[in-house]
Amino acid sequence: MSSSALRVAILADTHGFLDARVAEQVAGCQIAVHAGDIGGADILLALQPTESVTAIRGNNDDADHWSETELDVLEKLPRETEVALPGGKLKVIHGDDWGTVEQRHKRYRTRFSDYRGIVYGHTHRQLVDTSGSPWLLNPGAAGRTRTYEGPGCLILTCQGEDWQIEPLRFPPRQYRAKRRRNGAAKQEGPGQADD
Repeated sequence: MSSSALRVAILADTHGFLDARVAEQVAGCQIAVHAGDIGGADILLALQPTESVTAIRGNNDDADHWSETELDVLEKLPRETEVALPGGKLKVIHGDDWGTVEQRHKRYRTRFSDYRGIVYGHTHRQLVDTSGSPWLLNPGAAGRTRTYEGPGCLILTCQGEDWQIEPLRFPPRQYRAKRRRNGAAKQEGPGQADD
């Protein structure tokens, strides 16, 4: 890809913690897209692409999970959005609706058929399905909560009509404790988390 290619970092499910390795990938992109369960305005501020950040709220982006001083930011986040890119548009949803993965994928491809790609999170499991149209892109968890094989993100490179997707996953790390928004500490291992 040449220097004219647009790089888009796709992430989700930070739940109040952004893995530094994911943040480093975001900084190498022009655009960041966060598919919800952000966990606080500080996460949005930590995303430093060169041009813009687009984010939606997930099912855990509510007054119980965000600081009271950040609720004005939370209220401005949409439940879903779209991002226009060279070669097509991305639909961004959280993915906390009903059904199995297969049922959701079938429904998304029908409902959002005029998009080039559909970005969703919620499952914390990375998935790239480019076998049909639109593409289905789940970056997995970009924080420390239920990262399964480790935190990750997707890098979408757009050059005209040519789109390429690169899944990235980093080795899991152990963290001593996770501080809750209400100030109480909770011990957390690699498989424990909020949904």
